Amino acid sequence: MDSGWWRPFSKTDSRVPFQERFLHQKNSSQDQDNLDRFIPNRSAMDFGYAHYMLTEGTKGKENPEVITPYQKKLAEAVNINDGTRILAFKNKPPTPVELVPREILSPPPQSKLSKPKRCIPQTSERTLDAPDILDDFYLNLLDWGSDNVLSIALENTVYLWNASDSSTSELVTVDEEYGPVTSVNWAQDGRHLAIGLNNSHVQIWDTSASKQLRTLKGGHRTRVGSLAWNSHILTTGGMDGKIVNNDVRVRSHIVETYRGHNQEVCGLKWSSSGHQLASGGNDNVVHIWDRSVVSSNSPTNWLHRFEEHTAAVKALAWCPFQGNLLASGGGGGDHCIKLWNTHTGARLNSFDTGSQVCSLLWNKNERELLSSHGFTKNQLTLWKYPSMVKMAELNGHTSRVLYMTQSPDGCTVASAAADETLRFWNVFGNPATAGKAAPKAYSEPFAKFNRIR
Repeated sequence: MDSGWWRPFSKTDSRVPFQERFLHQKNSSQDQDNLDRFIPNRSAMDFGYAHYMLTEGTKGKENPEVITPYQKKLAEAVNINDGTRILAFKNKPPTPVELVPREILSPPPQSKLSKPKRCIPQTSERTLDAPDILDDFYLNLLDWGSDNVLSIALENTVYLWNASDSSTSELVTVDEEYGPVTSVNWAQDGRHLAIGLNNSHVQIWDTSASKQLRTLKGGHRTRVGSLAWNSHILTTGGMDGKIVNNDVRVRSHIVETYRGHNQEVCGLKWSSSGHQLASGGNDNVVHIWDRSVVSSNSPTNWLHRFEEHTAAVKALAWCPFQGNLLASGGGGGDHCIKLWNTHTGARLNSFDTGSQVCSLLWNKNERELLSSHGFTKNQLTLWKYPSMVKMAELNGHTSRVLYMTQSPDGCTVASAAADETLRFWNVFGNPATAGKAAPKAYSEPFAKFNRIR
């Protein structure tokens, strides 16, 4: 109804009068001399019916339609037979049913925020002298433990660097008749360190107390160039081609011996699950061993045997985001990195890097693989998985990069080469899961020393 007409309202229509009173008060000053200008004929208005429809008529859903004189006249004028359609109060029409969801027809716009491109430094953050480090492809002389301590063997001596306080210490110097040191490897607790020696012995050290706990003997006849921990089991690989599982908790420590390589075992890596062991040898062969299969059958019953490399295989790396994916790298006569499915034994990819592959590391935070190389460039190369497109080359070493290891947070890589230098690279950046930048714990390794010893 028009704002020029107003009457008192009962309590039953208190929601509607509020709007009407507001409109009346707003317009009363300008319309009080001509209140009925919008109502041409009052006789056509059925006030009783209008009051009934506003108050009582909407109480029932099944109320019959009543045609007023005004509706009848309008119906006749526009030639509509059903007068109830004229000025009748109707419910809001039902919402149409969407046969196809709107979000499918009109997908949400893509976010304009894209992941920022990571800057990969092309040079090392710091370079340190590593005098007398052995130039031997088949050894493993560098490892970074879970307690943030890096160990490196320089001829007969093992040194430790604690990244938490930047302190450097000498752990042990072995006698000439036992040395040189041929391998080092941290246990998962970051406290116990295994040291392989040229005379076939393996020492176990508690580094927090600087105390030797025991010496493992009898597993090999010649030097022990590769080590790999799996909980309380220490696996050793020797020049004699044997792989030995040692339970360090018991006196008779040799619990299993694997025989599959006919030359020196130079690469050993346990999978993250601890169920599968990968071994690489100077016989160009990669074996996958399953403890349950070997224990219940013959010690020569490997799970898979890969013979596609054409040179010694030292570089082995299990993928951190896909448990059955293994990367292996061949030596100077091969130059290839190969990717394997260790469940099925299938080769997934193989590509030529152009030079000797000495070591491999997976990025813990991105789908990337890092390789270190020998002649001619002596570089570190970063590859994008699974396309294996080259992302970056890191140069600085002047001789083959024999050893690589990774910090516990996955940010920093340390490499040692035959040029007697140890270099630190921020190649993997900050962890993707961190809410803020990782603390710069490794910016000043060996800060008080310009030589490791």
